[in-house]
This record gives sequence, C-alpha cells and structure tokens, in this order.
Amino acid sequence: MTNPPPPPATPALPELSTKLRAAARSLEQQFLGKEEAIRLMFIAAIAGEHMVMVGPPGTAKSALARSFAALLDARYFDYLLTRFTEPNEIFGPVDIEAFRGGQYRRRIDGMLPTAEVAFLDEIFKANSAILNSLLSVLNSRRFMHGSESLRVPLISLIAASNEVPTDDGLTALFDRFALRVKVDYLDSYHFRGLLQRGAALEANALVDDSGQPPMLKAADLTKAQPVLQAVVTQMDEEFLAAYKNLIFQIRSEGIGVSDRRVVKLLKLFAASAIFDGRRSVNDSDFFVLRHIWNSPEQEEILQEVVGPVIDRWYEEHPESGRVGATPTRLEDLLEELRIIREALSNSEVMSDMQLFSQLRNLGDIKAALLRMSGNATATKMVAEIDRLLETMFGSSRFS
Repeated sequence: MTNPPPPPATPALPELSTKLRAAARSLEQQFLGKEEAIRLMFIAAIAGEHMVMVGPPGTAKSALARSFAALLDARYFDYLLTRFTEPNEIFGPVDIEAFRGGQYRRRIDGMLPTAEVAFLDEIFKANSAILNSLLSVLNSRRFMHGSESLRVPLISLIAASNEVPTDDGLTALFDRFALRVKVDYLDSYHFRGLLQRGAALEANALVDDSGQPPMLKAADLTKAQPVLQAVVTQMDEEFLAAYKNLIFQIRSEGIGVSDRRVVKLLKLFAASAIFDGRRSVNDSDFFVLRHIWNSPEQEEILQEVVGPVIDRWYEEHPESGRVGATPTRLEDLLEELRIIREALSNSEVMSDMQLFSQLRNLGDIKAALLRMSGNATATKMVAEIDRLLETMFGSSRFS
C-alpha cells in the first residue's frame, strides 16, 4: 500500500507577505490614489472573502480589478452584467449532449463555476434568474450542476457598481460582500500624476494587451489558510474587547452589522496582519471597519467611530507605516500650492467658479498635509494655507 502524497507546504509568512506587498506596489504604481482599495483587494483574497467597489463611472474600478487578477496566476472570469444577462453567459451554456441523455447540465469550463478569481461589473444588475446561483457560489462556494452540488474553487470575487442597490431583492447579494469600498474621482493635487500614469496605461494597452506576468500564485493564497486560522485563534482578549466595543458603537449609530459579518471580520483582521507579515493582529487592523458600511453616507460615521482608536495606535507606534494613508509626495503638494499661490496673486480677476475651484484645491491639499503628522514642512505649509484662506475670505469678494 502506497502512502498518500504529503500536503503542499504552506509558504513561509515572510515570503508570502513579501510577494503580496510587491504585487500591491505594482498596482499602486499604475493606479494613483487607490492604495487602500488595493490593500483591501489583497486582504479579501487572503481571507477568502468578497469585495465590492462603488463609485461613478470612470474611476478605474474595472481596470483595477482586472489588473489585480492579472497579478495572480489563477483561473479568471469577468463579465459586465446587464438586466438582460442570461445565466448561460455567467455559468455556461446548457450541455446539449447531456440534455439529450436526460441530464440538465452546463458546460462550465472557463465560466464562473471554474474560476478562482472573478470580477463582475455592475453586479447589482443581476436578475432573479442569476441571483440564486450567484448567492450560493459566493456564500457556500457551491454550484448546482444538474443534480450534483459542485464545490467551486472561487477564492474571491471582486465586484463593481455605480451605486448601492435599493431593491430589497438585492439585499442578500450585497450582504455577501464583506468589504465595501467607495471609489471616487481623484483630488486636485493628484491631477498631474493622473495624467502621467493614465497616459502610460493607455499607451501600454495599445501595444500590449497581455499585461505584466503574474507575481503571485492563487495556490499561495489557498495554502496560507492554516496561517490565517492560526492568527484568528490566537487573537488576545484585549484586541477582542476593543473589537466588541467598536461593534456596539457602530450598531448604536444605526449601522447594521450582522453576527455573521462580525465573525467574518475576524478573518479580515487576520488577513491584514498577514499582508504586513505579522502573526498577530493589532489595532491598526481595525481600519477594515471603515469599509463595512451599508450606504456610502455611513463611511464618515465609521471613520468617527474607528478613527480615534487607529490614531491612538499610530501615536503610540510612530515607527509603523500608517495603513490607508495615501503616499502623496510632499514635492507634488508644494508645486500645487505654488501654482495656486501664483493664480491668486495674479492681477487678473477670477470668476466665482475659478475662485471656488481654488478654494476646493486648497482644502484638498490641506487635508493631505494634515495626514503627514510630524512633518515640519507639512506643518509649515498648513499654516501658509490658513493664511491664504484668511486673506481670501477677508477680501471684498466674500464681504
């Protein structure tokens, strides 16, 4: 009798973390201002959960998801849903030969039931004919293939939508996405970088549609599950007590968080730690809670609840890189401020629209500088912006 082959070795945590962060940096170089969304994509994949991006058209949701999938050596499926999309477009056409033999089966090769990573654009346009099968795939990783309940290999599904669903029939589908990320247009101080990187991406698409080679294997994520489980089971009482307090604060603000999602969030905290190469969670991992809203308007409430806990942790650990902070170059902000200063001191009279545009730009720059706490130059620039604003509001235009 031969012995069964040994199970595949779990990759060492430092090695896996290095691969994950290298892949994330690759995406960050392509997509300006999407650092937090990129990190959350990897966290969702590590945890085996799903993520939806919500935002207006033209905010790189589709491009980001497809570039993320290209970094993984995984079986991939993507599709743009409409209200007219039929099940065979997602789950595969009916197998005619099997049907003639009395079996109702689909030809699923290359379709969603065989994908390890998937992207569905305009996810909430799914109709009732698709909805039930989609719910089963997302929640229990099962697909009814004729009379057989087939286990699907899906690691994570990334979805995109222009808006949050208002139809009660889609509530269950929305609830399957543990992470919700609001994606918006870039701030004014990112404008030059947007043009430069966007032009480079467009040029690359014209000459090479294949993208860059994969940097990470889907098998690495699957084999990392024992590490994830170990991190979850070893969470200390202090962290869990802080988590309990945050959940009940969030619920008291009227934001529903089901018990099922409360448990799933533990995996996401653990995945955040693994992404950083840690075998234990800390309070910085609570940044995930900023992305459990049920409507985009709740994002600000979540920040008010979770923000102080995260700020306190970084104040106590200044050596740590802040999760979710946009790595804006100080030089870019200085250049943007110089341009605004020159425009305001110009002898030409500005229209009201031009004036309010510059006020908005100054506000964007100030918000970015305030995130650079402890930087002397940033502090000096904030003071200069305050003086500029005081001068503008003291002018006759605002009297």
